Amino acid sequence: MRRSVALIAALIFAATAGTAFAQEPVRIGLILDMSSIYSDITGIGSETAARMAVEDFGGKVLGRPIEVLAADHQNKADIAAAIAAKWFDEEHVDALMDVAASSPALAVMNVAKQRDKIVVMSGPGAASITNEACTPISVHYAYDTYALAHTTGLAVVKAGGRSWFFVAADYTFGHQLEADTAAVVKSAGGTVLGEALVPMGTADFSAYLLRAQQSKAQVIGLANSGSDLINAVKQAEEFGIVRSGQRLAGLLVYINDVHSMGLAATQGMVLSSAFYWDLNEATRTWSRRFFARLHKMPNMSQAGVYSSTLHYLQAVAAANTTATAPVMQEMRATPIHDFFAADGRIRADGLMVHDMYLFQVKTPAESKGPWDVFKLVATIPAEQAFQPLSDSRCPLVRH
Repeated sequence: MRRSVALIAALIFAATAGTAFAQEPVRIGLILDMSSIYSDITGIGSETAARMAVEDFGGKVLGRPIEVLAADHQNKADIAAAIAAKWFDEEHVDALMDVAASSPALAVMNVAKQRDKIVVMSGPGAASITNEACTPISVHYAYDTYALAHTTGLAVVKAGGRSWFFVAADYTFGHQLEADTAAVVKSAGGTVLGEALVPMGTADFSAYLLRAQQSKAQVIGLANSGSDLINAVKQAEEFGIVRSGQRLAGLLVYINDVHSMGLAATQGMVLSSAFYWDLNEATRTWSRRFFARLHKMPNMSQAGVYSSTLHYLQAVAAANTTATAPVMQEMRATPIHDFFAADGRIRADGLMVHDMYLFQVKTPAESKGPWDVFKLVATIPAEQAFQPLSDSRCPLVRH
């Protein structure tokens, strides 16, 4: 009799535990800049994109609800790493769908690797993410500094900008964007006359722009982004740098930046992006849904978060598990076909390769509305835009 009671109790406990596990949410997280220089280009927009992807997927996977967590890392690598560790260890987060900014992203990748958790990134740009720092659990999704240099940088050189001076953000992303672009300039026969490294979040660019002006370089390459880029361009306009004959090259320019600065200040600027809301009917349809929520059009990082979140959830469903190895295998094996990427694929080094686009900012007369700001100059095929796998410095790649 006692054995029967014990057996029944064990069966009830097992059934209860199984039901509890079945209802445990699949949790995905985003560690973003919600309050600093990149808040407009990642922030609530990236969180919204992830939530849209979860809704479009149906809100559940493997019979379990999907929960989205978002946190502000304040552009500090140690804070980002601490958030990731807490989420993985205490909140049972299964994967991260973005970590904004390169230094926080690199720190979080180490935390994720130690815990065998997936991290996908559309916000950061450092090409080292899929080179020296590559891991078997990380994916670099939207763009990188190599692609920016080989689209925007190369286009400016071909247009006659052969001597350069760089004004670069003094941290990982800025250093790598400058280095990758300088390599393109030199390989095309151009010269680099100098650099000014600027602390992140600097409000006054006058001293740095003065050095660039005094260099007499044809092109001032701005290897920064977000409000740093906006401040640099606005102050360059105040100093009359472009009117005096020098050219500004924004090496990472988001649609948010152009909208903020206005077409009068940015008209004619050449830039590259993985996405533009008005490329085709598919991009317009999704972007209008995004606009209805935030009253602004999405940028490439935010569109990348939506695409990568759907790709991850589809892989979880196909693998019938949230375990990292089988899910990563599905993500690598499955091509990406959506409004963000046509025939995108994740390589052995973790880089998602896809076409990039070269745009020119419209003049005020050409624009038909507040977000009608880009005209397409060229489509750059994936194999030309991104670093060849044969040149990868990722230890996971066999040459």
